[in-house]
Amino acid sequence: MVEAPGALLTVIAFLVVLGPLVFVHEYGHYIVGRWCGVKAETFSIGFGRKILSWRDKRGTEWKLGWLPLGGYVQFKGDRDAASRPDAQWQQLPPEQWTDSFPAQPVWKRAAIVAAGPVTNFLFAIVILAGFAWLSGTPTTPAVAGAVLEGSAAAEAGIREGDVILSIDGRKMELFTDIPMAVAHRPGETVDVRVRRGGAEQSLLLTPKLVKSKDQFGNEFERGVIGISAGRVVFEKVSLLQAPVVAVRQTSQIVRQTVEVLGQLLTGNRSVKDMSGPLKIAKTSGEAATMGAASLVFLAALISINLGFINLLPLPMLDGGHLLFYSYEAIRRRPVPAQAQEWAFRVGFVAIITLMVVVTFNDLGSFGLWDRISDLIG
Repeated sequence: MVEAPGALLTVIAFLVVLGPLVFVHEYGHYIVGRWCGVKAETFSIGFGRKILSWRDKRGTEWKLGWLPLGGYVQFKGDRDAASRPDAQWQQLPPEQWTDSFPAQPVWKRAAIVAAGPVTNFLFAIVILAGFAWLSGTPTTPAVAGAVLEGSAAAEAGIREGDVILSIDGRKMELFTDIPMAVAHRPGETVDVRVRRGGAEQSLLLTPKLVKSKDQFGNEFERGVIGISAGRVVFEKVSLLQAPVVAVRQTSQIVRQTVEVLGQLLTGNRSVKDMSGPLKIAKTSGEAATMGAASLVFLAALISINLGFINLLPLPMLDGGHLLFYSYEAIRRRPVPAQAQEWAFRVGFVAIITLMVVVTFNDLGSFGLWDRISDLIG
């Protein structure tokens, strides 16, 4: 077992991972805003009281806040960091409207808002493409090289040499696609399409729950079906092929995230499985202990999740703004100001509630509640 990182390394690794991801996200908003002719009044990394700031020649204040859990770009015409429109912007002289955010056509506003999450995805793709180019990528075909006795695969009738074509309609191109499709679905019956001897057939299979520990002693659960690959194939890819590999990997991660979200919404997965900044910090420290490559790879994974979360249709998030702009594009008029205000309030409460839940889960994963229970008992 590897020794857990100290508090200082954990904090440093967390900042090293999160800081660039927040900057990349906000810079996406900022640069597309500049291209659209919108003035950015503030570019902040972190919230709360500023610890460092300066103003550039365009009049934008760049600052660092003391709470490094996010950031924002406040454009001209925004009321606050959440980019709610300032009710007073129309009282400005008409010549000052041209570089304000609310005065832009809806497609420009949507492009500026979408640029943040999109940049997170692009950032992750660049990192994954770099790994693929430098280290290669697994290309082992989705074939059952061996079937573990008593496993879910054996009980379903999968045999050695079967080609796994799809799982619940999801095409299995490589062997690595199989664990991606079942790891988050223990106990769920899935339809597995296999090819055996030139004939295809469908088999019902239920991944079994397996509990394991990583090298730091962290417990985790996953669904497994009990097959292993035959000869592992690992191939180098060209500089042109690397982005294609990275896009495919990113799409797989997004798809898995969507499925996990669906499980949470339908009650098939407990909210206790959700984690927040404290758990991310702990994981960052552990990744740093394993080396720079592990830390950079973790940054790519978090960047994908950051982009995905920000696209959720919740007010206060980019997805909520895009939902409003979709309404405006269809109805040819903006969402009523009162409706927007109430939506932002509900969104704020939802986000705060979510932060409380994930922080509670994080503290529980550190054993805090067990220790308190032991003291009380």
